[in-house]
Amino acid sequence: MTPGVCNGSDADMTRHPRHPASTTASHQGQQRQPHVRRPTLGRPTLRRSYRRFWRLLRRPAFRLVYHEKYNASFPEIPNDPLRGERILVFLASEGLVLRRCVNRPEPVWLKTLEQVHTTDYLDAIHHTTTLTSIMGSEVTSDQVDRMIDFQRLQTGGTLMATRRARKFGIGVNLGGGFHHATTDQGGGYCIFNDIAVAIADERRKGFNGPVLVVDLDLHDGDGTRDIFRRDPSVFTFSIHARHWGPTEAVSSTSIELGSKVEDVLYLDTIRQHLPAVVREVEPQLVFYVAGCDPAHDDQLGDWKISSAAMLERDRLVMRQVRHGRRRTPTVILLAGGYSAATWRYTARFLSDIRRPGRPIEPPSTEEITLKRYRYLFRHLDPAELSGAGPDDNFGLTEDDLYLPGWGATPETRFLGFFTKHGIELLFERSGFLDRLRGLGFSHPTIVLQIEDPNDQTLRIFGGPDRTELLVELRLRRDRRTLSGLELLSIEWLLLQNPRAHFAAVPDDANPETEDRQYPSRPQLPGQDHPGLGMLNDIAAMLQVICEQIRLDGIVFIPSQFHVAAYGHGYLTFVGAAARARFAALLELFQHTPLPEATRLVAEGGVVDDTTGEVFKWQPTPMVLAISEKLEQRLRDDDSISIPTFRFRLRDTV
Repeated sequence: MTPGVCNGSDADMTRHPRHPASTTASHQGQQRQPHVRRPTLGRPTLRRSYRRFWRLLRRPAFRLVYHEKYNASFPEIPNDPLRGERILVFLASEGLVLRRCVNRPEPVWLKTLEQVHTTDYLDAIHHTTTLTSIMGSEVTSDQVDRMIDFQRLQTGGTLMATRRARKFGIGVNLGGGFHHATTDQGGGYCIFNDIAVAIADERRKGFNGPVLVVDLDLHDGDGTRDIFRRDPSVFTFSIHARHWGPTEAVSSTSIELGSKVEDVLYLDTIRQHLPAVVREVEPQLVFYVAGCDPAHDDQLGDWKISSAAMLERDRLVMRQVRHGRRRTPTVILLAGGYSAATWRYTARFLSDIRRPGRPIEPPSTEEITLKRYRYLFRHLDPAELSGAGPDDNFGLTEDDLYLPGWGATPETRFLGFFTKHGIELLFERSGFLDRLRGLGFSHPTIVLQIEDPNDQTLRIFGGPDRTELLVELRLRRDRRTLSGLELLSIEWLLLQNPRAHFAAVPDDANPETEDRQYPSRPQLPGQDHPGLGMLNDIAAMLQVICEQIRLDGIVFIPSQFHVAAYGHGYLTFVGAAARARFAALLELFQHTPLPEATRLVAEGGVVDDTTGEVFKWQPTPMVLAISEKLEQRLRDDDSISIPTFRFRLRDTV
């Protein structure tokens, strides 16, 4: 899915309004006749146009490369498959990129890959054993082609970004950065070395200038350094946690900083070494491998680099290669990053390029996911979702109507609107089903149970045999919880991966983990399997569905504390007292792991500090407001005076 793009700076090119009608003087003694002047380009207007034109030229620009197939996910790679798309949605929604500035790549040709990688290696990658060693965990035969096609496409994206950089100044591939692959070996999730392939392709087309590769991923750019270890025209510069291989090369700086690096050391190291390298190399083409895994919230990295320092790092690089008269063509690649918020670092960086010194703070992942689904619905034909023709009132037939005395007829559409085809289309176009395929469920199957309007159930199984349940969602339209409002009630929601395990397993075969464990959520009450990691998508999809069928909001009744804690990012409790009570619990458990907090609540380990009584969890409705009417109801609740809640832990628990 390629998001729509706001016009942004196109507003600077709009014409000036016509001059107002005026009167002109006639010969003496004759009556003035009204006359409408035609628009002219007088000197003040001309000066304003020139100023506006030069402001537009001075504004830094870039070309983005993106394909909706970048969204592919694989269980072996613990990254955010929607990272590139989230960045693009953010830039488009802020008017920072125009549609014509987004380019769609093609997969790199095999002949182009052969300029860097050996024929034997390119043959070997089609075997599961080869890809298993690259990914560090077992790769099945049905995943081989998906993985190869995915990285061939992103490598093609780096080639396109390089061409755009040489033409326009900056090319950004919203993917790529496969810096661990060598000529005859892959590793660290990298099958091809897209950087080396892009350089080789430019050399083939006649470019002979010096090239600088600035690699600030947490992990060593060992593959790129190895490929160019005897080539003095390509300088590889890498600052990383640990060396992954030999550092000898004719043109290279390789700096190992170790574990738990913080802002000052990181930025000082860049300031100390990078300017001298740029002066020495005088590059005519730069590749910036802008990995985000040094960030403090990365799930695989152990560095402590703050958001501000990550942005300053990016600025330092761009000042060196794009400052003053130096306007070196620069290719920016995403490389590593292993958390749900990774996309925000690159989004902030690119907004700073577009608005120097005035970056826009990206929204939360939940907010950008909602924007994504709103865009999707705007570009889906309602008739495709509901089966409606142009003149059939959204497809309602006699069987859909309730007539007095006839009794309720069976429901024929999910939530009274969506056909089965429409639901499948929605989940397919959103990429939800493709992400399930990436997790190894090659034939996800949607099953609807819609006959009872009070029990609308959607299930997604891993295959046609329906033995592996992945998603179960039971909904109904609710008019009872809040009088005068119609809500979408979530009666049951299950998201699970029956092939995953709760325990984190060390992966010694893959140095990408650097002797650390893959992140894994602990098992919570009621869970048989780990989740799918798609709660944000389901929440956003339900919210947009409510907007489309004009419901006032979503209501959900959490059965346990941890369920309310997960839903707290989207929903709020009905009633000011319930909200205050839950806020007091969150304050009590702010430094307590969620499984432990849930156990304490369930086993009577929390005491009301005012009454001295043991606190017992009481399921209370939580809502997400869609309509202004419901938002006003919640604001009215807050105006009611409520007692202050304070909780403490029992000493005996």
